[in-house]
Amino acid sequence: MSVAASTPVPLAYYGDDFTGATDTLATAARAGLRTLLFLRVPDEALLARAGPLDCLGIAGAARSMAPDAMRAELAPVARLMAGLGARVLHYKTCSTFDSAPGVGNIAVAIEALRPAAGQPWTAIVGGQPNLERYCLFGHLFAAAGSGGTVHRIDRHPTMSRHPVTPMRESDLRLHLQAQGLGETALLPYPRHAATGEALAAVLDQRPEAVLFDVARPEDLEAIGAALWPLATAEAPLLAVGPSSVVQAFAPRLAQAPAAPAAVAPARGPVFVLAGSLSPVTARQVAAARSFEVVWLDAARLVDPHSDHLAQSARELADRLSTGAHVLACTATEAARAGHTRVPARALAEAGGELLARVLAAVPLSRVGVAGGDTSSLAVGALDAWGLSYLAQLAPGTALCRLHSEAPGLDGVEIMLKGGQMGSQDVFERLVHGTGG
Repeated sequence: MSVAASTPVPLAYYGDDFTGATDTLATAARAGLRTLLFLRVPDEALLARAGPLDCLGIAGAARSMAPDAMRAELAPVARLMAGLGARVLHYKTCSTFDSAPGVGNIAVAIEALRPAAGQPWTAIVGGQPNLERYCLFGHLFAAAGSGGTVHRIDRHPTMSRHPVTPMRESDLRLHLQAQGLGETALLPYPRHAATGEALAAVLDQRPEAVLFDVARPEDLEAIGAALWPLATAEAPLLAVGPSSVVQAFAPRLAQAPAAPAAVAPARGPVFVLAGSLSPVTARQVAAARSFEVVWLDAARLVDPHSDHLAQSARELADRLSTGAHVLACTATEAARAGHTRVPARALAEAGGELLARVLAAVPLSRVGVAGGDTSSLAVGALDAWGLSYLAQLAPGTALCRLHSEAPGLDGVEIMLKGGQMGSQDVFERLVHGTGG
């Protein structure tokens, strides 16, 4: 059954994990677009409750799914998108494009969403300069942490060794071809000065997809200018890539960017759940001087015969009830070094249950979650239906407002942070605000 919006929504996206979905939410909101991120595929009642939107997002977890699970996840998304009257359908990937044939397969996502698109080809936007992700002549580069050294993705100290989807190929055309995508043409950044003409010539070859280099912010302006006239409500364009897809199209929709908002200090204790194995998150944990740091036993958390999860939730709630800020970590140094083997999805699911139990036990106004899969499954464990953007804590790290029918959850401020995202003091910012 299809669901239709009462008024057209020009831009719709599906985030393949929650942290990426919130980055796109923040990107669209800061650009001046009326944006809401749904935590499940909305029905007509929820669409009516949201009101007129310029940009509608759906937070998902396809990045951590096998192909058949992805197809099941994305089928209702495609049906929804077909009824929104959108001109651009965005499959939001991680800015590092980490994916594999058996997990988070981007070619499978394109296959699943293509029935909602009217264009016979897919646009792939290859970089996001504000997050220090760059695509040059088809090869992806990324900084190691905010302001860190930029590495080719297959030599990146973290992403080349990702525990689930290691990036061993920097040419995105070959990376996606290995996942089953057909011929992908390249529009390199030196040709962006005449993007429209260059794109027309490329499309004459009838490729399955076109990869756009992104070396500078100006490249996104050129890409948006070339693609927007081709994308119509009658023939929507499917676009794949990070939040830079929205950066490219937002100027065509927004009257003016929204004024930046500062983050106020937290009203009461703050709870953070860190499930990321990233060295970036490890440095952020080390810099979280305002928190009591609690190290959890990951193996016992996922053990169905252990009461460690329930006991940990009670202990964390007790600490928070005294007014202390608490940071609970499931990723020890041994886990980061690969010396402990706990299934990533099971641990993320346990983290979600832990967060839900803590929030049920003690009222909190602000929480944070670090780790892409952890964020996806943690928020999925909560009785909530949407997120709206409040302010930016750090590049790629947004503070959002939770929407829920449950009074104890509605209005809770939540930060969802990918492992590679955020400044070193991002957890301190969550407590003390950003000033101004």
